Amino acid sequence: MSKANNKIKVLCAMSGGVDSSVAAALLVAEGYNVTGAFMVNYDEIGPNGESCWAADYQDALRVAAKLGIPLLRWDFVKEYKETVLDYMFSEYEKGRTPNPDILCNKFVKFGSWLDKAKELGFNKLATGHYARIKQSKNSVKLMEAKDKNKDQTYFLHQLNQGQLKHAIFPIGDYTKPEVRKLAKKFGLPNADKEESMGICFVGEVPMKDFLLKKIKSKPGKILLSTGEVIGEHDGLPFYTIGQRNLGVKTKENKPLYVLDKNFEKNELVVGYEDDVLLYKKEAEVDEINWISGKPKFPLSCEVRLRHRQTLEKVKVEMKNKKIFLKFSKPQRAVTPGQFAVFYKKGECLGGGVIS
Repeated sequence: MSKANNKIKVLCAMSGGVDSSVAAALLVAEGYNVTGAFMVNYDEIGPNGESCWAADYQDALRVAAKLGIPLLRWDFVKEYKETVLDYMFSEYEKGRTPNPDILCNKFVKFGSWLDKAKELGFNKLATGHYARIKQSKNSVKLMEAKDKNKDQTYFLHQLNQGQLKHAIFPIGDYTKPEVRKLAKKFGLPNADKEESMGICFVGEVPMKDFLLKKIKSKPGKILLSTGEVIGEHDGLPFYTIGQRNLGVKTKENKPLYVLDKNFEKNELVVGYEDDVLLYKKEAEVDEINWISGKPKFPLSCEVRLRHRQTLEKVKVEMKNKKIFLKFSKPQRAVTPGQFAVFYKKGECLGGGVIS
């Protein structure tokens, strides 16, 4: 335990889950001046008559009590709606597939939360993300976590220098099994809590059911890339490039996948796993955030087009002020609205939206 750490005021975001709870416990063990904070970003009354976040809040309270630290509760429902939910619905209506967790990190967790933390005199904001930070001479670098299977730098790639300078990721040097062991070692009351696999605000509800609250169903034709009509879809916003289990079959009875969405004709184009339309050799990316400054082009590095995808070799080129990706091998289901995130030697360089 470092006495110097006691002078550093850290606000630790505590969701009630194991990862953020262990993050808080590690900070306390290292002697930091820690205050926990439970953030309410989305509020909906569940079937039991309680707010959707109530059970997680109770878990966070129990952990804070065990650690002997205060727990604040802040409401960011308005900010979340304006910067994440509204954007998400807008993107889906355009036929794109956004990643709300990335926007949440950029605008809410390390936007509104961080602003509030600094306003109250906190030096750092800690979260339970699996990621690491490396301080170099001129910049802060975002590095992959020790646990490559759990690494969450993909979701953090939109953060800038000012945000990363105030961030701490205490569990980045641990694997998930190690975090579980630490939870038991610290005697945390939620040590055996199951991991939530839902999107940060929707939970375990299917995305289509959530989208139907705001986006009207507009049925249209489902057709093969040959032009043969084989069924009817519920509305193009509810489908993602590469998606299977579409509820339609052909004579061959092989699995079908979404290949394209034709908004002019309101048609969903589907095909088989080996259809050339499912694979792309190039892609255009915009709204790029370079974490430690813009690199020199062409840039040879690796790219991840979705969370947990294997890193793939890519050449990043700039033409007429636009960024193009040339993959070393064709990539499956390159999805507009999703993010392409770049890596080199374990460092997350940044990324942008696939056009």
